[in-house]
Amino acid sequence: MLRSYLRLVLFTAGLLFGVQIPGFVSDYGKRVEAHLIEAQQSIKGYNATAQQFFKGDVQALIQHYRESEDPVFRSDADSINTLLTRAQVLQREWLAMQGPWYNRALHVAIAADSDIRKETWNGYTWQVLLAPEVIAWGIICALLLALVIESFFLMINWVVNGGRRKQ
Repeated sequence: MLRSYLRLVLFTAGLLFGVQIPGFVSDYGKRVEAHLIEAQQSIKGYNATAQQFFKGDVQALIQHYRESEDPVFRSDADSINTLLTRAQVLQREWLAMQGPWYNRALHVAIAADSDIRKETWNGYTWQVLLAPEVIAWGIICALLLALVIESFFLMINWVVNGGRRKQ
């Protein structure tokens, strides 16, 4: 009887963990979008200048700044380039978060921007969302956790008993 209750607790823990995954992925996507909007706002003025004088080519604007005699302009070229690079990285992150749910989850798990993922984790509040995708994640994680733990204990029991079954 105790073993049955432990299985239920294990299954419930896996379920509660599994329902967090879609919420975390969603929060990560929202955070990426917020950073992207902020980065785009930061380079908006430089884009306008590039549009006016360099046919929209921000790299030409940066090159113009680098070739300037004024050290302030040369220094600003690096700043503009950093802002532009950051906006491009965030744009790629945002595009990665526009795919199907399994691609988004995989991206957050293995290829996400580590700073934004850490920021999301630090600001994440545990939640239980009731959407079909979330319920599926919960059940799958619960079943996998229960299967792995149960198999582990059965393997230990098999090793201890020398491969013999109980009568």
